[in-house]
Amino acid sequence: MRFRGKVWRFGHDINTDLIQPVPVIFMPVQEQARHVFSANRPGWAAEVRPGDILVAGRNFGTGSGRPAARVLKDLGIACLLAESINGLFFRNCVNYGFPGLEVPGVHDAFEEGDQAEIDFTVATVRNARTGASLTGRPWAEPLYRILEKGGILPLLEAEGLVEPAGKGGEG
Repeated sequence: MRFRGKVWRFGHDINTDLIQPVPVIFMPVQEQARHVFSANRPGWAAEVRPGDILVAGRNFGTGSGRPAARVLKDLGIACLLAESINGLFFRNCVNYGFPGLEVPGVHDAFEEGDQAEIDFTVATVRNARTGASLTGRPWAEPLYRILEKGGILPLLEAEGLVEPAGKGGEG
């Protein structure tokens, strides 16, 4: 799994309230992605293009368990690279099939607008402008299977363990 895209750079301690502000969670799911980071970077979501890369510092995704990883994926962000990712947010990355990778030194290795080249399977990252290469912490092997299916629900549906969405019984 490889990605190449434009980098959007954020700082440390980005919490889920900033990624997906409270009023957004009451909107229809298909509208939520248009408001990502509207609390701290109004209009940013309109500038993002499919395949762009988000680079951040320490403790990305701290806060509540809201589906902030899902809205980043829905917006078209191909991959998150951060110095460290909050555990609950990381679990949501896996559940929603959103690639998030911890890469020490990544925050200082990129400037906004750089091109990042990522080999997600082996957790390597390269800055196309500077040539700097970094190695992150690869996901555990079973998690790649969930990612490749697009998240935990699509995997369970593919394996016949749950009814596909919209075909289930009552409640």
